[in-house]
Amino acid sequence: MTGRRRTRSTFLPGLLTRHARKGVLSAGTAVACASFLAGCGVVPGTTGDAGGGTITVMTWAPQSTKATNKPGMPAFAHAYARWINAKGGINGRKLNVLTCNDHNDSVAAAKCARRAAKENVVAVVGSYSQYADSFFPSLEGAGIPYIGGYGATNAEFTSPLSYPVNGGQPALLAGLGSALAECGPVALIRPDTIAGDQLPPLLDSGLKAGGHRASNDQQAEEDATEYDGQAERALRTTSTDGADEGCVVPALGDRNGTFMDSFRRAREDYPEVRTATVLGSVDQTVIDATGGASGPYEGSYITGWYPVASDPRWDGMKQVIREQAFGDNRIDPADAGVQTTWIAYTVFRQIVESLGDGEVSADTVAETLDDGLKVTTGGLTPTLRWRFQDKLAAVGFPRLVNANVTLQVVREGRLVSARKGFVDTTRTLENADVNY
Repeated sequence: MTGRRRTRSTFLPGLLTRHARKGVLSAGTAVACASFLAGCGVVPGTTGDAGGGTITVMTWAPQSTKATNKPGMPAFAHAYARWINAKGGINGRKLNVLTCNDHNDSVAAAKCARRAAKENVVAVVGSYSQYADSFFPSLEGAGIPYIGGYGATNAEFTSPLSYPVNGGQPALLAGLGSALAECGPVALIRPDTIAGDQLPPLLDSGLKAGGHRASNDQQAEEDATEYDGQAERALRTTSTDGADEGCVVPALGDRNGTFMDSFRRAREDYPEVRTATVLGSVDQTVIDATGGASGPYEGSYITGWYPVASDPRWDGMKQVIREQAFGDNRIDPADAGVQTTWIAYTVFRQIVESLGDGEVSADTVAETLDDGLKVTTGGLTPTLRWRFQDKLAAVGFPRLVNANVTLQVVREGRLVSARKGFVDTTRTLENADVNY
């Protein structure tokens, strides 16, 4: 995220690819029907008549890696399919979910996307990958929409075939920066990766909105086994101002716990500082494992995309887990990845229902969304609607339609709401100095 701002090239090629593909298929079908009237039918992987057929989608996420893992996302996708099929499917059509392990690797992510194209899936739903530049070319080439990605990369907010349900890291960090504007010095510890490069200016946009100076950006190995050096440096840089308590912001995903082990050992030699982070790096399970009320997260601000896990608006998701995945320890209802997957499938279900008896294909799914379908999520997000370019197009996020975040805090070892309702970070992001 350094250097001169440039315009991404995925916009026009992606749109042209999908519409050109549709035209080629239509022309090819016409010729085939003229020659072989008896052989015309539904394109493999799609469905035509209500009351029969199968809709095939894919969900992918990294599993069993040394860095970030999201096994609950594909596991919940399978549970959702079992649940929806037990209720008769969607408009009488069964839902078939394929899953893929992207191994937190660019080559594997590209393979997942190529498999999605080969299997003629109608959408990739509720997935996680840091390697958008590897998987989007294949999805765009096949015209496959990417619905409800986790929001780990900026490309998810630029590709015309991406339909995000949350504001990703941009909204989380902008919201967190705003909450930390009253801190003393702020240190951000983040992965030394392309995705990690996107984090500092987003956090700084929130700090700047509150009149605070930029954070101290500290890069770290994504899969390190200890962070003693980074913890010492973070404490030195945030405890130099005796008047205001400094804040340390680890954003290392699954390695946040490893960092906090190093941080807890080192902090005894320094003045008191606060910690803060984003949901996805920390959840209730992590807080419990690090000591609860006596642990390093007590008093920490944490921004999330959605209401806290105890909110009754999650009852529908919890019902699916109880009925179809009870005892599956991969699925944590407090995990942001599982929550995002639930919302993504809620969106997909409404898309299919809106098509009625019509064909369900990658083209019809994308066209339905592009035509302005409004989707509700039971209050977990605002009403969602995707347009070609939305409010944040000027700063490089034309597909970001939900910039709302929730502010949470750890009190007596429990993650609870720090502020009622959502915080809209749109204006903060509009002023972000984002180069990509």
